[in-house]
Amino acid sequence: MPVINRYVDIDQVEKETKKDYIDRHSPFIHCAESASKDQPFAVTVKMGNEYAHPDDMDHYIKSVQLYNGQTLLAEASFPPGSLGGNGAKGNAQVTFNVVPTEEELNLSAMSYCTKHGLWESDPVVVKVH
Repeated sequence: MPVINRYVDIDQVEKETKKDYIDRHSPFIHCAESASKDQPFAVTVKMGNEYAHPDDMDHYIKSVQLYNGQTLLAEASFPPGSLGGNGAKGNAQVTFNVVPTEEELNLSAMSYCTKHGLWESDPVVVKVH
């Protein structure tokens, strides 16, 4: 079983390099606080909040997954060079349109860096009406 890394509040981290490392590998979920049942609902997952991740042939964000609890809702893969390659820095980002069928969504995202492994987002709860 691989190690799963989680975001920690970088305001509490002293070293700038550690802040950069944590932030650029962490997926962040952006969406509305509520959704309509059986209607498409946009959920954006963005890598990094304050720092950009490099896009090298051997070090890049390979994939982003969106979960509702333990159920995989969507997945996006990024080949090396998607953000410009040659060490270019950027924030991989994808918007998934999901259709809620329950009364609540318990969203979390996972990302995979080819050099630093799996990273999990903070959970986001969305009320469905």
